[in-house]
Amino acid sequence: MIDAPFSIRLWDGTMIPLGRNVEGDFYISLGGPGTMGSLLRWPTYETLLRLYVNGQLDIQPDLLDFVALTRKKRPKNKLTKIAGFFLLKNALTLLAAPAGAASIQHKYRNEETGRRVSRRDNEAFIRFHYDIGNDFYSLILGEEMQYSCGYFTRPENSLDQAQHDKLEMICRKLRLQPGDKLLDIGCGWGGLICYAARHYGVRAHGVTLSPQQLDYARQKIRALGLEERVSVELRDYSTVQGNYDKIVSVGMFEHIGIANMPKYFNKINTLLRDRGILLNHGISRHAKATGRAVRRIRPERRLLLKYIFPGSELDNVGHTIDLLEMHGFEVHDVEAWREHYALTTKHWYRRLMAGKEEAIRLVGEEKFRMWGLYLAGVSTGFIDGSMHVCQVVATKHSAKGPSGLPLTREGLYR
Repeated sequence: MIDAPFSIRLWDGTMIPLGRNVEGDFYISLGGPGTMGSLLRWPTYETLLRLYVNGQLDIQPDLLDFVALTRKKRPKNKLTKIAGFFLLKNALTLLAAPAGAASIQHKYRNEETGRRVSRRDNEAFIRFHYDIGNDFYSLILGEEMQYSCGYFTRPENSLDQAQHDKLEMICRKLRLQPGDKLLDIGCGWGGLICYAARHYGVRAHGVTLSPQQLDYARQKIRALGLEERVSVELRDYSTVQGNYDKIVSVGMFEHIGIANMPKYFNKINTLLRDRGILLNHGISRHAKATGRAVRRIRPERRLLLKYIFPGSELDNVGHTIDLLEMHGFEVHDVEAWREHYALTTKHWYRRLMAGKEEAIRLVGEEKFRMWGLYLAGVSTGFIDGSMHVCQVVATKHSAKGPSGLPLTREGLYR
């Protein structure tokens, strides 16, 4: 017996409890016999995704609450065994029903892993994910348009407060001083470079591959009157020139690809002055025992690459530290922010659901449902610990001697 804490709602309104103690408000709704027929014929993650995104399968009351319930009261058998329940009841009827899953229109149509360097198109990867529209992102991200985890000094803090505190903590870790030249690799909508210029008196430059992010950041810079101290351009980090006192990369590291990380850190080394500080903030995963395990792409990860984040790849933080040391850096601090990201993605999901009608108007129901599923899944990954995020602070160490950093963290928490 499945013994799950929820029910199945059939297309005719019939509720079928899947356990002895189901929660009445929690159920999976099937749009028609074709929905179940599709799951029986093609029992894959992609079938589930298509059915959900096209509205032929729904989860109530919402994805995050549903996942929280199943985490608390885990079914004794896998959810895919639900198919067996229906098959025993009416196999021939369901198998003969027309397919219920239409195709998905919003998908990356070229090679999505980015592992073949000759076919890797960083601009196309970035624009697929980020150029959905600034208005859509503003529904989710909050007033600073920060698409990375906030820093929650208290779990009950608002998203905007957590993002403000994140910007402040990054500036403190970089030990910013008036007149410093700061480079932000993957600057997003310009929040960090503007904050650093306003509050720490630096001269900041940001690069992005998203035209829509570029337009937003330039408007923000003009609105704040920061044109003399802050600049931004549409450029791949690998073509940046100059010499900087501090370099920061927040939420861009996931787009590099593991094979390209030596090139990434080598480039940063050429841009940073000796004893200059680098802060690298990126989502990570558990270390794998073999190279084969590292290269393996799980089915759910393949869907993320195809429909949300083409070209992305997660490293483990130990390998990141190894690469930093191999490329002339001294690592000083590693801080895990996993539970901060769990709180952040929960806020993002709730904001998306609260703005449902506006989100559908902006991007259509397919993308709205896909992003709801994506944010709920990422939130679950950070809550469970299958995904991590770390900030690594390092200095360029081209000559022997002191690093120039304070001996303690006291200044970070003044």
